[in-house]
Amino acid sequence: MKNDIILCGVGGQGIISIASAIGLAALENNLFLKQSEVHGMSQRGGDVQSHLRISDRNVFSDIIPHGSADLILSVEPMEALRYLPWLSEDGWIVTNSNPFVNIPDYPPVEDILSEIRKIKNNIIIDADGIARAAGFPRAGNIVILGAASSHIDLPFSSLENAIRKLFGRKGDEIVEGNLKALETGRDFRC
Repeated sequence: MKNDIILCGVGGQGIISIASAIGLAALENNLFLKQSEVHGMSQRGGDVQSHLRISDRNVFSDIIPHGSADLILSVEPMEALRYLPWLSEDGWIVTNSNPFVNIPDYPPVEDILSEIRKIKNNIIIDADGIARAAGFPRAGNIVILGAASSHIDLPFSSLENAIRKLFGRKGDEIVEGNLKALETGRDFRC
């Protein structure tokens, strides 16, 4: 078993929370894990990305080689395009359809989504809209995690347990909202 996952987005979108949830779920299943994070200018809307490598065997490097990522999980569509060189031929890209427009010459979102649709294995969802409809508007990142969960070699129950651990200190309402977002994302049908 091996999962090489690239998580990407813009500062403040919850990439590190997704990485933490997947990491906790991997540890619950006694898997090996290596992670590398780049925060960039995250407080100013800059690139945030994480390489996450999970395996049932020892992992020696935290960096995913070009062309070998099993999954690109993105909370921002243009950031998804940035990491396409890392995606394997049979890899999946799961991304939010809503842009975080943080530059004056941000390309038309439909052009970006059109490029993503050229990847044979893609899931593009309105994670922000789904999170709002679920009653927890700040959980778009967890909706994306739920949508990608079938492409991560971990039991869904382990992701749920990770959400409980990760958000437990914030109270039951936050935990339940994130669990609902995770489930709603998982149940999304493209």
